[in-house]
Amino acid sequence: MSPNLRIAFRFLTAKKRAMAMSLSCIVLGVGLFVVTQATTSGFESFFIKTILGTDGAIRIQDKFQDTIRSMAAGGGDSLFAIQETEGRKYIEGIEEPKLVIDGLRQFANVSAISEVVSGSVVIRSSFGTDNVRIYGINLDNHLKVSDLGSQIILGSLADYRSSPMGALIGSEMGKRLQLSVGDSFILQAGDQQRRYRVSALYETGVSDIDRMRIYIDMTEARSLLKKATGASYLQVNLLDKDRAREDAARMAEALQHAARPWQDREKTWLEVFRALRISSAITVSVFTLIAGLAMFNTLAMIVMEKTKEIAILRSMGYTRQDISRIFLWQAIIVLVIGTIVGCALGAAITYGVSRTPIRIRGIFATDTFIVAWSVWHYVSAVLTAVVMVMVASLIPARRAALLEPGDVIRGTAQ
Repeated sequence: MSPNLRIAFRFLTAKKRAMAMSLSCIVLGVGLFVVTQATTSGFESFFIKTILGTDGAIRIQDKFQDTIRSMAAGGGDSLFAIQETEGRKYIEGIEEPKLVIDGLRQFANVSAISEVVSGSVVIRSSFGTDNVRIYGINLDNHLKVSDLGSQIILGSLADYRSSPMGALIGSEMGKRLQLSVGDSFILQAGDQQRRYRVSALYETGVSDIDRMRIYIDMTEARSLLKKATGASYLQVNLLDKDRAREDAARMAEALQHAARPWQDREKTWLEVFRALRISSAITVSVFTLIAGLAMFNTLAMIVMEKTKEIAILRSMGYTRQDISRIFLWQAIIVLVIGTIVGCALGAAITYGVSRTPIRIRGIFATDTFIVAWSVWHYVSAVLTAVVMVMVASLIPARRAALLEPGDVIRGTAQ
């Protein structure tokens, strides 16, 4: 152990209570920082998983074409026309879904595609009537772009496959209309109405989906909605979901159809999660700030109380850098112990929180707290503590280094 470090330990033990205060604040600051980031990131990741499992990474929908405006220019015999792009004209739906699907398969990041025919209908059961939307799908294709298979809570997909008039309805819709597996209901679209049977109930946790969405066979949907050709949209799954924005822009340009990535569809909620993550980090960083202020106060007191010892050390040949390092070593010792214990505390609390039961329905479905385990949460917590504590320690360390032995002896040291 170096002499500077040994002296730092001696000075450190002279203010045990004050140092314990700084240490406890560092532990709490680091620990709570880790916990809040783990929970907010966990819920955000789970929300993203939910929306990807229901609506896919990219949705290809309305065809568009640029509209051109012409105007005359020049004069006399030199008249000529200038064409300017005025905007885009959108045509609802996808007229040639097979061609668009073939085009999408040329993108290396595309893993699966599902064609969907959708429309508004009226549902009637023995207990009530409601306005809902039907989604005609090819089940095998749709299971590749969604988590529908794992979202079934009652009934089975095997029953749906074996029954042409079978339907998958959301749990919220089942509660509102008192429908369960095996019950029948009527769907009406315009002047057409047909009777279907509930094959299974699903739950995504997204209340709007579970209350409004009915899945039926593609052929049945086309017949009920009188849409013999075309598709309402294509649901696309990606190998790398984070490239959705870039891929969507390329798809729109190549296919001349609107392409909406999941980041744009759920922009509002993603910004809410981001704001929560930042605000929670700022809030718990108050503990680390208090630790820095406590360290500043403690080291300042030690400098005032140890002026004679500092003068003796300077007289023995210790340089100003040595004196500064002695006081910085005290901050480093407390910081190292605090961050290690704080990270351990954060991990323990995070594990405990992940086992805490909580029922959430609305934007996703979960019965326990969702946490995300990431080394970057710990790195961010430690860096925050290092910056605040070390910056607070620099001023008293510099003041100690500027003390002159002669001023101490004459009693004129400031």
